[in-house]
Amino acid sequence: MGRVPLRPGRPVLHRHFTRETLVWAPLTRVVSDDEQGTCLWLATGSPVIRQVSEDGQGPRGMPFARWIAEPKKIIQDVYRGPSTLKFHPRGAAYSVWWLFDPELRFRAWYVNLEEPGITWDDGAVAGVDLTDQDLDMWVWPDLRWGWKDEDELEERLAFPEAYWVDDPDAVWTQGRAIVPLIEAGKWPFDGTWTDYRPPDEWSIPEPVTEGWDRPRQRA
Repeated sequence: MGRVPLRPGRPVLHRHFTRETLVWAPLTRVVSDDEQGTCLWLATGSPVIRQVSEDGQGPRGMPFARWIAEPKKIIQDVYRGPSTLKFHPRGAAYSVWWLFDPELRFRAWYVNLEEPGITWDDGAVAGVDLTDQDLDMWVWPDLRWGWKDEDELEERLAFPEAYWVDDPDAVWTQGRAIVPLIEAGKWPFDGTWTDYRPPDEWSIPEPVTEGWDRPRQRA
């Protein structure tokens, strides 16, 4: 028997891990979930669970060498970034995000290079688990594009005992494989979903206070 799809509108934790350690988990809603992949809506103001240092800083607030040595804690917070539609093609080592401004006008795509996301459902709580591989790509509406965070990837590779990216060449290869789709304006860069609007009845989900810390789901 195959996996039961997550129903549209269901709150789902989008959990990011460094190997087995949970570091970031915004609460999204399911747009669709089928054999093509899982599509999620992350609204500005949604609850997010994230790892910070004892004084409240995130990993980008300090050099990586300091971050890995810092004591850390998990907090409940609020997502303050742009409202985003996130599509995880089934089994792919990347996801594509549609970024919208506060008036829900499309502004850019974002290609997040990552380990393939794994969907799970515990009944009361559901989620998509993955590891972000740091290197990303911006894609603008006119199909100009560029790399993002290549300096972050390079800095962290100097600490192999602490870093979660084992094969940076594979990450670069995956990113380069997407470039022809971008430059040709092919799916998902063909304008599909750039006019997306979430249903009016979708409110900001309530924070998940139990079940968010279940062990990471593996394939």
